[in-house]
Amino acid sequence: MMNGAVLVIDAGNTRIKWGTHDGAHWLMQSWVDTARAAQLKRALAGAPPLRAVVVSNVAGAAVREKILQILPPTPAPRWIKSTRAQCGVRNGYDHPAQLGCDRWAALIGARRLYGGPAVIVNAGTALTVDALAGDGVFVGGMIVPGAELMRKALAGHTAALKLQPGKFSFFPNTTGDAIMSGAINALAGAIERMARFLAETGQRQPACVLSGGGAALIEPHLNLEVKVVDNLVLEGLLTIAHEG
Repeated sequence: MMNGAVLVIDAGNTRIKWGTHDGAHWLMQSWVDTARAAQLKRALAGAPPLRAVVVSNVAGAAVREKILQILPPTPAPRWIKSTRAQCGVRNGYDHPAQLGCDRWAALIGARRLYGGPAVIVNAGTALTVDALAGDGVFVGGMIVPGAELMRKALAGHTAALKLQPGKFSFFPNTTGDAIMSGAINALAGAIERMARFLAETGQRQPACVLSGGGAALIEPHLNLEVKVVDNLVLEGLLTIAHEG
């Protein structure tokens, strides 16, 4: 075990997830609402002495400033960016820095945990579906509105499809169920099509590595081998911390 713990932070649009790791085990993982980022200060009050801090932030400059105000002055946080290659993953984007740093960390985490070809899915405010080849090359990915965004879009842009409760059904017979079932089928379809596209390049059947707050909504409806990881971005950030 190394002296001091590693603190990793995944600042997303809805939640700020964080965890501390002692070099052998996770000591704690938790989250606060991004809109209440100041609560992170109290959450971190019991954290052990730190030897490194690694942060992924896609929530903007204001959230970055709030996190900086909360963190201790040392060690200085490392704010990750997507690069051409890191931790055994190569970035296939034409302009690597355009890839969201949370997606980059998730790819790195999945590569370390499972290896082999995989479809890396984060089900949050948006759904990201990224294809990772067996040799560690990120070949590309999709971004889809999450289920709640789809439902709110319909509610905001139609007269008769207001936001209402609904559940999944193969043959929906209420408007609420029709909207929810449509959203879930759209998300599952995007994931399964990406898996098929990746397999058609000659890869063996890819696994689906699924993470995010919406994972439980989608996982039962996927016709794939699914590996659910509660905080995949944190796993990737930890991998980056160890490399550094």
